[in-house]
Amino acid sequence: MGPASLLFIALATTAPLLSAAQPYDYPTANISTLWTNNKASLPHSVSYPDGSAVRAIVLRSPQTFYGPSFAAGFFCAAPCDAFLFAVFILYTNSGAKITMPTTGIPQVVWSANRASPVRENATLELSSDGSLVLRDADGSLVWSSNTSGRSVAGMEITEMGNLVLSDLKNATVWQSFEHPTDALLPGQSLLEGMRLVPNTSATNWTENQLYMMTVLPDGLYAYVGSTPPQPYFSLSVSKNNTGNDPIMVTFTNGTLSVSVQSKEPNDSGTSIPLPAAKSTQYMRLESDGHLKLYEWSDAEATWGVVSDVIKLFPDDCAFPTVCGEYGLCTGGQCSCPLQNSSSSTYFKRVDERKPNLGCAPLTPISCQEMQHHQLLTLTDVSYFDISHTVANATNGEDCKQACFKNCSCSATIFRYGQNDSDGTCMWVTKVFSLQSIQPEIVHFNSSAYLKVQLSPSTSDSNANRKKVMLGATLGAITGIVLLVIAVTLYLYLRRKRKHQELDEELDFDQLPGMTMRYSFEKLRECTGDFSKKLGEGGFGTVFEGKIGEERVAVKRLEGARQGKKEFFAEVETIGSIEHINLVRLIGFCAEKSERLLVYEYMPRGSLDRWIYYRHNNAPLDWCTRYRIILDIAKGLCYLHEECRRIIAHLDIKPQNILLDDNFNAKVADFGLSKLIDRDQSKVMTMMRGTPGYLAPEWLTSQITEKVDVYSFGVVVMEVVCGRKNIDISLPEESVQLIKLLREKAQNDQLVDLIDNHSDDMVLHQEEAVQMMKLAIWCLQNDSSRRPSMSSVIKVLEGSMNIDSTIDCSSLEENLVMSVQLNKQFTYSVPPEASILSGPR
Repeated sequence: MGPASLLFIALATTAPLLSAAQPYDYPTANISTLWTNNKASLPHSVSYPDGSAVRAIVLRSPQTFYGPSFAAGFFCAAPCDAFLFAVFILYTNSGAKITMPTTGIPQVVWSANRASPVRENATLELSSDGSLVLRDADGSLVWSSNTSGRSVAGMEITEMGNLVLSDLKNATVWQSFEHPTDALLPGQSLLEGMRLVPNTSATNWTENQLYMMTVLPDGLYAYVGSTPPQPYFSLSVSKNNTGNDPIMVTFTNGTLSVSVQSKEPNDSGTSIPLPAAKSTQYMRLESDGHLKLYEWSDAEATWGVVSDVIKLFPDDCAFPTVCGEYGLCTGGQCSCPLQNSSSSTYFKRVDERKPNLGCAPLTPISCQEMQHHQLLTLTDVSYFDISHTVANATNGEDCKQACFKNCSCSATIFRYGQNDSDGTCMWVTKVFSLQSIQPEIVHFNSSAYLKVQLSPSTSDSNANRKKVMLGATLGAITGIVLLVIAVTLYLYLRRKRKHQELDEELDFDQLPGMTMRYSFEKLRECTGDFSKKLGEGGFGTVFEGKIGEERVAVKRLEGARQGKKEFFAEVETIGSIEHINLVRLIGFCAEKSERLLVYEYMPRGSLDRWIYYRHNNAPLDWCTRYRIILDIAKGLCYLHEECRRIIAHLDIKPQNILLDDNFNAKVADFGLSKLIDRDQSKVMTMMRGTPGYLAPEWLTSQITEKVDVYSFGVVVMEVVCGRKNIDISLPEESVQLIKLLREKAQNDQLVDLIDNHSDDMVLHQEEAVQMMKLAIWCLQNDSSRRPSMSSVIKVLEGSMNIDSTIDCSSLEENLVMSVQLNKQFTYSVPPEASILSGPR
């Protein structure tokens, strides 16, 4: 590289960790070290022409001391007002100093907090107990490696760019390679269950939930988000993995390979050839679904794409969002679909000046107006997702009818060879980009049928004419028609029963995606014939099991008919979302009347066993209680505000909050969840949930996600006070915790409610009182006065104050509670039918 290619900036001072022998290579750090995110504390700080900046904490330079180097520290993109703790690749000169190439911008390949950037003066601490902890400038916890008590001795950035925490024996305790974000480095592997999720854009580092690449038991898959998710790429093992051995995807110099981790020799691997590395490379899943290989060029002094790793047949029109939703891609050009040989228009462009943003229906599809549905036929049009097949639909007409009968179907694609009576029908619930094809090139024929909504006026005029004709006919041949109706009704009801049975099985056939489908025999075997019972659930029983080396919780639903709605709610809702504070759905089983759900196992069980002292557990300290409350808030905030549709849980209580080994909390049991369209303010539903946690508005039958905020307030009080909200073992005046809260708040005696089992809680009574005031805000009878869960998080993290207009007089008597007690909801006995208190 010529000196004219780069603009070198030498650093004035060195970081405290630099050694005398190797002053600009500082790859390790010791425990009990705190770094503050500012230039004074981190002198290895460099700004770049695009407005980005890095502040290195550890840096591993190459053996030549110049070239691309791996570092970990604080990174910010332009405008530089929010920082990531990240691993990045930057250029160092011949003295291993960080330099500023005019075009060689740092490349972030891993980050801990892309969903929650921090500010100037945030801190990173490798604590004395061995945990790497990131806190914002106000001291609020943002991220942690959760490695306390695991004998961590130090931190290192390796030559491959892996950030590692290791013990005194140099054994790895934690590593960034096991927690990938959107990028892969040479030598890095993705194991089963790991995933890549792209950034929203080049300047927005939050996760783009539209795309995901993950490792399943038979290979590497890329999905675009819908319900169920739609696969657009796969790299599978070449032979059946009959031994159920785990799968590993590895990026090495020249290949991206998928292989079976087996002790026995096998040839089950397959790979994608890549350009051999001339310099440092990395791979990134982009926001458009492409997987691109980047390489540093010494000649150009910049990073460039050397390979688009994913190749889709026949061209880039096969990528899911190349033309946006409903967009039709033809030779790289985007247009809106039109009915064959028709000038009728059913779609409009989202943006007339940007065709690639896709199209939208002129009239939204409504399941309440199914009689006005029509299918547009598009010949020589194909679709990327061919995984969701419709059984017994082998011709175009059957394929169309299958979509007509299922309101969840937005389109079907019928693909066939020479004979249009012997083809394959696929269906989708959400339509992404379509693609025009030339049958002589792709060697198959394909037609797409898009569901559209006709305007009621057109449909009604045709219906009225038919009614007049039908009325005249009925007047003349009433007797014959009555006989025909009777016979037809009998046949219809008989056929309907058969179709319902078939449709139910068909529905289950169309739930593939990120969640695995298991056979009943497999789950019987993994649970030891359902021998180890963890608890009773609202619609079934939960058993401990083991699939491979992974412990799981298997929920067996009671009766196919009884649990159908709940089964779909959990599989389709939980299976399509992913968040660190939501219990992960691993898979499901649907065989005849048997329906089971497979969840990740949570070793410490549910929250109630740790705050009610039923299991003789030691009292939780304040920091643990605070973190649990924050985790619950983050999980609910994701459901309420970050999903495409609002998801109201409707049954928030300690029994539905599960804890992992490190007491990280996750919200569980979405069997009672209710999806709410974002243009709806309320959802009408029957009263459901658990006595003691129900918001007052349940009596009006007009509820929003704010019922969860009320239940959250009850749970906060239980966590801080270490007791049930309804406890008949206490004196009559103390039975109802929320009633007692009102009295104590009015008398400024909230400190009396703090859990007295724990000395640590006494030391933090001021923070505990503030937490109870937050609960009071959440417990307002008027749902409009309750905060959103994002506001709750801001209060907990210190960036927002509690509403100063809220006082204890707003805690009026909850009439729902009165109704429950009057109807003898016996609160001396917990509602066992909806409790899962064991580990799961």
